[in-house]
Amino acid sequence: MPAADPRLPLFLGLMSGTSADGIDAALVQFPTKGGCRFVHGHTFGWQPALRAELVALGQGREPTSLDALGQLDARVGIAFAEAANGLLAQAGVDRAQVRAIGSHGQTIRHRPAAEPAFTWQLGDASRIAELTGIATVADFRRRDVAAGGQGAPLMPAFHLAMLGSGDEDRAVLNLGGIANLSLIARDGGLRGFDTGPANALLDGWCQRHLGTPFDADGAFAAGGRVDAALLARLLAEPWFALSPPKSTGREQFHLDWVQARLGEPALAPADVQATLLELTAATVADALLAHLPGVRRLLVCGGGVRNPPLLRRIGARLPGVAVVSSAEHGLDPDFMEAMGFAWLARETLAGRPGNLPAVTGARGPRILGAIHPA
Repeated sequence: MPAADPRLPLFLGLMSGTSADGIDAALVQFPTKGGCRFVHGHTFGWQPALRAELVALGQGREPTSLDALGQLDARVGIAFAEAANGLLAQAGVDRAQVRAIGSHGQTIRHRPAAEPAFTWQLGDASRIAELTGIATVADFRRRDVAAGGQGAPLMPAFHLAMLGSGDEDRAVLNLGGIANLSLIARDGGLRGFDTGPANALLDGWCQRHLGTPFDADGAFAAGGRVDAALLARLLAEPWFALSPPKSTGREQFHLDWVQARLGEPALAPADVQATLLELTAATVADALLAHLPGVRRLLVCGGGVRNPPLLRRIGARLPGVAVVSSAEHGLDPDFMEAMGFAWLARETLAGRPGNLPAVTGARGPRILGAIHPA
């Protein structure tokens, strides 16, 4: 990893996504000429019981009490602070060198279509600032929702700043628990939206049938066959036909949603896994071709970049499109979102908007997040 430039401030990003498979922590700098210097990164696993509680809430389970929810918010904040402190210890960096932490928190509800709309991320940012001694910017999504937006996705602005090109139409695909696209036209036009489930369903089905938290190298799916009838039932979900801006989460796409569409006779678990993989490939490719038909390059990040069968199926549905890791353009695919929230923290401190109304549907640009001083 490159050494930090002593002339530039450091920013630390913290991210835990829909899959809740760990807290990604990234230490970065932003050179004045542009780009992002990745200094150090690490993924810190959740304590298993805490992760199980977060996943259950994300899928719609009600909290047992207000006290339990308040304590959970504090426990998540402590876990994020421990990840930040752990990263600094690994990197040998003095916390005084870090200008700010950007913390996404852990989403437990995302209801942009509710009346009134809301989105909710746990992870007490005051606790993070207190335990790290570093100013913390958090709660990035709610201001966009308050302005009539989806509150998601927020990474397209970062993708445009880091990966925009005047030479070609290109897209950035994040394969996290949910898949989302940033569509960057060569003329600088930008759109972005969620396309549907990715690792959230694949990981959940794998956990249920193999007892492992994810499908290593896509081997479980590769051992099955796509069931066309099941795929058609999954693709009939009305959400897929909605026009952007749109976003979703585990409360929409979870294993009960899959179970309700399995039908009879029962399929082999590997065939269901193969079909869920094909669902992700199909919804990503369909959305990309519908909204950026001239795309020539798809830069992939997130956990799904390590699923070769998934990347092959996406590529097969996108003839003529180069499907490559974001690493080929200098951004680590495992820490893209953590880097993005470090960047959003910088934008907030600088008084610059972090949302893109063309992406989220908000009424206008807004400075995102709340600042919790050290």
